[in-house]
Amino acid sequence: MPENPKIAIVILNWNGKKLFDSFLPSVFENSQKDNTKIIVADNGSDDDSVNYLKEKYPQAGIIELKKNYGFAGGYNRALKNITADYFILLNSDVEVSPNWMEEPLRQMEEDKSIAAVQPKILNYKNRSEFEYAGAAGGFIDKFGYPFCRGRLLNRMETDKGQYNKETAVFWASGACMFIRACLFNKVNGFDDDFWAHMEEIDLCWRLKNRGYKIIYQPDSVIYHLGGGTLSYNNPQKVYLNFRNNLFMLFKNLPDQQFHRILCLRIILDYVAAVKFIFGLHLVSFYAVVKAHISFLKHLKKLITKRKELVVLASVNDHKEIYKKSIMWKFFILKKYRFSDLNFNPE
Repeated sequence: MPENPKIAIVILNWNGKKLFDSFLPSVFENSQKDNTKIIVADNGSDDDSVNYLKEKYPQAGIIELKKNYGFAGGYNRALKNITADYFILLNSDVEVSPNWMEEPLRQMEEDKSIAAVQPKILNYKNRSEFEYAGAAGGFIDKFGYPFCRGRLLNRMETDKGQYNKETAVFWASGACMFIRACLFNKVNGFDDDFWAHMEEIDLCWRLKNRGYKIIYQPDSVIYHLGGGTLSYNNPQKVYLNFRNNLFMLFKNLPDQQFHRILCLRIILDYVAAVKFIFGLHLVSFYAVVKAHISFLKHLKKLITKRKELVVLASVNDHKEIYKKSIMWKFFILKKYRFSDLNFNPE
């Protein structure tokens, strides 16, 4: 590991001009570390983002992509043009705190088995509350449903210091992820087919299957606005979450669980679709149907991807996967806090 590693903080932007003045100043102010570059990768914006950046923030590096490639494709194309030892992927609606880079980078320099680190993610508008996209580190249950310490489904906890211990997690949030550039490149980055949502969980799963660790570091704190590009109840987000979860499971489930878990997950998706109908959320119902149609259309490509990943995988039984159903715990047993799960991944 180099004594003075090169660090690239890369902010993917799509029509986020309105966010720059609220969030970029904290990044420039609190990221004054040697060999650190702050780069905005513009994903084909049409709101004059690039010209505004050049005029207002000339200290920022700019990568201009020809069109909107989504979160996954945008980052993949941008990072191919950047030489660094560490990438810090940062959402455009994130405020960072002083010294937010110190502990994650120290950990990664000391332990080469760590592939990625996530900071504590708090709500920008309510700073005592964990934020949806990552909270205090991410996990999945046996059916692939993601949840976090500090956030079960749509229930957020107040930060009372209950998650102030660094720990191994299953996934690090794409809202802010410290990742080794060599490993990001080695596993070919995000899966472009995901477009957006859950691509970071898929990436972390692939890294963990190679024997690397994903770590949550509470001494690094950021504040995330959330929904800055796509609101949480947007039907496009429902579509992407349902479809991409199937993509992720198909690619990464170990052979001994593959057929059983995938079939059960599809049934659970149908249950969710029926619930949307009875709740008169017809747009969400159609989003689930559309997600399954897209999954079937991608099946041939997914089979090829799975064959490649099964050969590479070295670890399948990850302790950071909750071996029960988070949906059963949440909706039937009314367990709304991480501590209610009696789940200790350490």
